[in-house]
Amino acid sequence: MIDIKVPVVGESISEVTLLKWTKADGAWVERDEVIAELESEKATFEINAEKAGILKHGAAEGDTVKIGDVVCRIDETAAKPEGAAPAASKEEKKEAAPVAKVETTAPVAAVSNDIKATPVAAAIIADKKVDVGSIKPSGSGGKILKDDVLQALSNPGKVSFNGGGLGSRNVRKEKMSNLRKTISRRLVESKNTTAMLTTFNEVDMSRIMEVRSKYKDKFKEIHGVNLGFMSFFAKACAIALSEWPAVNAYIDSDEIVYHDYADISIAVSTPRGLTVPVMRNVESMSMADVEKKVVELAGKARDNKLTMEELTGGTFTITNGGVFGSLMSTPIINLPQSAILGMHKIQERPMAVNGQVVIRPMMYVALSYDHRIIDGRESVSFLVRVKELLENPELLLFGKDPVKTLLEV
Repeated sequence: MIDIKVPVVGESISEVTLLKWTKADGAWVERDEVIAELESEKATFEINAEKAGILKHGAAEGDTVKIGDVVCRIDETAAKPEGAAPAASKEEKKEAAPVAKVETTAPVAAVSNDIKATPVAAAIIADKKVDVGSIKPSGSGGKILKDDVLQALSNPGKVSFNGGGLGSRNVRKEKMSNLRKTISRRLVESKNTTAMLTTFNEVDMSRIMEVRSKYKDKFKEIHGVNLGFMSFFAKACAIALSEWPAVNAYIDSDEIVYHDYADISIAVSTPRGLTVPVMRNVESMSMADVEKKVVELAGKARDNKLTMEELTGGTFTITNGGVFGSLMSTPIINLPQSAILGMHKIQERPMAVNGQVVIRPMMYVALSYDHRIIDGRESVSFLVRVKELLENPELLLFGKDPVKTLLEV
């Protein structure tokens, strides 16, 4: 009998929560097959079978277990039952869960809001062109069932909460996950320990949208990834951070720690909560490098595959409320960092240009910063520089106007 223990997942983490068993008690498991998912205060991770054999659970879903505790055992001496199926591949698992995807044109770096549905439910949604936003999933894991779709069709304009039925007065209580507890603690700590202030500006996105429209197909053909908006914002921030180092620094006791590189965190919303993976040395990355890394990190966040290394060490954060339709917000600083840039929804608005009223695609941007280390001049100048770089994307090449560089003025 082999003991499977909770592995060490971080220096400061002493306990984790058993989210779910992926293999039932008494089931046959193959070596290296995923048998359980655990959640720490920072991320989720999987436990694999060290040997093939019969699995014996040692804890229940939702239990809190300490690092080093025996979470289950495997009887490797047991004979493999006849007809036991081999472990399903990742591709097979993906195919086994049909989804009705919600398409979005939001120019953001975030996990796509896929809606899971049973095959029958998905077929009805497609046939009847049902707005999935009007459907309240009642299946496990937020899956849409056939009855959920039929209820939405039979009660237009009326919704039920959590599949509780129309007119329900039900009240539910759920234990907070370790990740949600950590998010709660860190947000309160950020508000209480920093002198946080927010400055706003707006960006004319016309030039970037022109560049994307002109080159997106060629970019996808060459690099195998879509040309999004995050690469423009990340590169603009990297240049601005090099020019305003206080925005890229943080306070450590009575010292200011400056960083001569831009490790930019990107806030990603997942079903389990907010995660903030890090892109390293953005100042040295190409546009394609940024887009590939965004796709990689967002995918890992969606699949709960982010490592501790990918979640720590950022020097500045970019968050995007535009994916949810936010027009303006005041983002909260991601400790121990000193500043965070908030992107928002692109909206066409009438603007005065050279004495004429023209319609332009505009985005409000917000910079929340710690006033203890960043002065108003630095914060405003940083945001104005980001605005300048985004409105003139050719400046992203090396941060200077090509004509002025040519004339040496």
